[in-house]
Amino acid sequence: MTDIMRAQDQLFDRRTSAREKYAALVVGRPGLRALVKHEVVTLGSQHVPGALGLLLRKALYPLLLGACGRNVIFGQNVVLRHPHKIRIGNDVVIDDNCLIDAKGTGNRGITIGNGVFIGRNTILSCKDGDIDIDDRANIGFNSEIFSASTVRVGSDTLIAAYCYIIGGDHDFSDPSQPVLAQPRRSTGVMVGNGAWLGAGAKVLDGVSIGDGAVVGAGAVVREAVPAGSIAVGVPARVVGQRDGMAASAVPRSVSDTP
Repeated sequence: MTDIMRAQDQLFDRRTSAREKYAALVVGRPGLRALVKHEVVTLGSQHVPGALGLLLRKALYPLLLGACGRNVIFGQNVVLRHPHKIRIGNDVVIDDNCLIDAKGTGNRGITIGNGVFIGRNTILSCKDGDIDIDDRANIGFNSEIFSASTVRVGSDTLIAAYCYIIGGDHDFSDPSQPVLAQPRRSTGVMVGNGAWLGAGAKVLDGVSIGDGAVVGAGAVVREAVPAGSIAVGVPARVVGQRDGMAASAVPRSVSDTP
C-alpha cells in the first residue's frame, strides 16, 4: 500500500507558495525558468483553434516533453502535466480536450508508442505510477487510464469509448475511518497485444488481460482473462474462445508477471 498525497492537500499546504504548488502539480519541475517555459507554450498554443493551433502545438509542445517523435498531432485544449515525463513516438494523434498527466515524485511517467490514437476527452492519469501505451493502440473518446503503479496497454489493442482501466484502489479495511483517509494500494493492470475492450468496459486493479482477448461492452473485469478468450458481464466471466486462438493462461494478478 502507498500513501499518495491528495491534490487538495498540496493545494492548501500553507508551507508552500502558490507558485511552488502550481509547479508541483502541473509543471513538475521547480524553478522560475521551467514555469515560464511551460506558461509561454501553453498560453501561446493550447487554446488556439483551427489549423493555426495545430501548427503551433506541433511546434511548441515538444519543447516541454521528455521526447516527441515525428508527425504528432495535438488537438485543441490538450493539457500536459509533468510533461518532461511524457514520451511520445511517431505518427500519434491526441485529440481535443485530453489530459496527459504524468504526475509523481519518483515515477517514470507516460510512454506512448508509434501510431497511437487517443480520442477526445480521454484522461491518462498517474499518481506516482507509470502508463505505457504500445504501438498502434487505439483509445476511444471519454476513456480513462489511471495508474498508481504500472499500467500497460499492448500493441494493436482497441479500447472503445467510455472505458476505464483503473490501476489502483482504496483500502477500506478499517470501518472506523473514512475510505478517503485510508492508504491506497495498487498492483497494476496489463492488457495484452491485440485485445479489444468494448464500450464502457471497466478493468479493475490487479487484472491481466491476455493477447487477443475480447471484453464485452459494459463488462466489469475483476479477474484475469486468458489470451484469446471472450469475457462478458458484471462481473466479467469467460464465455468463449476466439476461433483459431488456443487458450492460454495469464497470471491472476499483475504481480505474478515476470
